[in-house]
Amino acid sequence: MTNLITDLPDARTGEVFEDLAKLPGGARIERIVSLGQASPPGFWYDQAWDEWVVVLDGWARLRLAGEAEARLLAPGDHVHLPAHCRHRVDATAPDRPTVWVAVHAPPARGK
Repeated sequence: MTNLITDLPDARTGEVFEDLAKLPGGARIERIVSLGQASPPGFWYDQAWDEWVVVLDGWARLRLAGEAEARLLAPGDHVHLPAHCRHRVDATAPDRPTVWVAVHAPPARGK
């Protein structure tokens, strides 16, 4: 058994992405540890797969294209990002690790 919010890797110099599981059909679960990181100015993720993320500890401001305000994600908050939903991380907690779990999966058929 492992714990997702203890024994964290050092994220002071960059976010740390760790695969937790690779599942049949191309789905993947990863832990992300951030410490004050944000997406580069002008950069937007535009992924060909669906992603579901949950914040377990810390906080993050996630901006989705077309929304006037960034979403503040606190522990327990989650969001589904369908394939090609442009998004960026505006900020993560600078004084404590932000721990996320992301599930990546092929987009639903017809997308």
